[in-house]
Amino acid sequence: MTTNTPLASLRVATPDARETYDTQELQRLDSAHFLHPFTDHAALRERGARVIVRADDVYLWDSEGRKIIDGMAGLWCVNAGYGRASIADAVHAQMLQLPFYNSFFNTTNVPAVKLAALLARLTPPQFQHVFFTGSGSEANDTIVRMVRRYWQLLGEPERDIIVSRRNAYHGSTMAGASLGGMAGMHAQGGLPIPGIVHIGQPSYAEHGRGMSEAAFGLLAAGWLEEKILEAGPERVAAFIGEPVQGAGGVIIPPSTYWPEIQRICDKYDILLVSDEVICGFGRLGTWFGCELMGFQPDLIAFAKGVTSGYVPLGGVLVGGRVAHVLIEKGGDFNHGFTYSGHPAACAAALENLRIIETEGLVERVALETGPHLGSRFASLAMHPLVGHAETCGMTAGLNLVRRKGATVHDCEAFPAEQAVGMLCRKHMFDNGVIMRAVGDRMIVAPPLSITKEQIDEMVERIGVCLDLTLEEVAARGWMG
Repeated sequence: MTTNTPLASLRVATPDARETYDTQELQRLDSAHFLHPFTDHAALRERGARVIVRADDVYLWDSEGRKIIDGMAGLWCVNAGYGRASIADAVHAQMLQLPFYNSFFNTTNVPAVKLAALLARLTPPQFQHVFFTGSGSEANDTIVRMVRRYWQLLGEPERDIIVSRRNAYHGSTMAGASLGGMAGMHAQGGLPIPGIVHIGQPSYAEHGRGMSEAAFGLLAAGWLEEKILEAGPERVAAFIGEPVQGAGGVIIPPSTYWPEIQRICDKYDILLVSDEVICGFGRLGTWFGCELMGFQPDLIAFAKGVTSGYVPLGGVLVGGRVAHVLIEKGGDFNHGFTYSGHPAACAAALENLRIIETEGLVERVALETGPHLGSRFASLAMHPLVGHAETCGMTAGLNLVRRKGATVHDCEAFPAEQAVGMLCRKHMFDNGVIMRAVGDRMIVAPPLSITKEQIDEMVERIGVCLDLTLEEVAARGWMG
């Protein structure tokens, strides 16, 4: 099908310099031409896409003029908030001077060099090198190549198995989706690719009945050792994990989990990889999540918050153990991307990181806004629909339950087919707050720039939407 609608007719300036939009026509064109990520397009065609047209601070506006608190920071990425003119100015200036040149053929550019040096300063001390990509998915694909090349150079090419976790998310490319443990993704496209295996996630609510959180953390970490022994220690190359699992539903591991993972990796001499695409650049109240969780990875995948999502950019921080082998023994590393070290993207990152550093956003999350989000979210646990609520830095999640219990393990869940989380998400959207549903777990990860007053506003709106969801499920006869 073709369309001939003049693009200029889709928006019209109004006397106050704002613009009005032909939402229905935009939705029609969207349905006709735009294939969205992770979307049932037949269902989307029936209801029409929400058209976002403007953003500032922690707020979005859609084409109907509705103001929305962005409780998900875009997609975990707008750490510095919207409307940062200085980032746009930095990108504009760089595009006028050098909009693009590649990093192949013994060539570099000034923003990429400056960003690499800045990252070496901001990261844990073992990281002095970075490999730039265009996204987090590309970063994790790079890690698969890099890990296997590392062991090949050390004369152990049989070490090619990478251990990940079920319900983890590491991107949607072939290698990234294979590393991830999402069953729905593995059901499409013949995934995972060979050499990638999975263990259980460290979800105390799911697996920890009858145990303390500390004991469960050790148990869950022990699943890695069991998998190493099952596969053969001589075959295992690396373990990869998110410090806090994001897309899996803000799964916050017990404090005992990551130190024990570190001990096991050290014991069997396997590489430890931290996927910080979500947790990096202040999301948990430290520059990188591994610092909060108490482990020292050999490789870090990053993206999202490095530019606050203003321009796509990702990369791999390469620790000294791996960098030495690749540089001194490796010769050509036959891997890379047209946009590795893109000068405009690196210019955006430099200005974004300057903002985060000079405004003390990481420290604010640790000492002020993160604890405030924690206390306000704890109050939501009193709602009759909420089984438990928890936070870590500027991430938070709560579980919707049919019947509350004395502990997290005594709550009764809704049947999956009732999709109560999606009902709740609709109430959120309709009442001016973006909160993501992962099954019946509702999660937020707002911009790091959010104020305590804006957190209050967001939580109040969430409370209203929980009330509306409770009314709806009660009317349907679903409550216990």
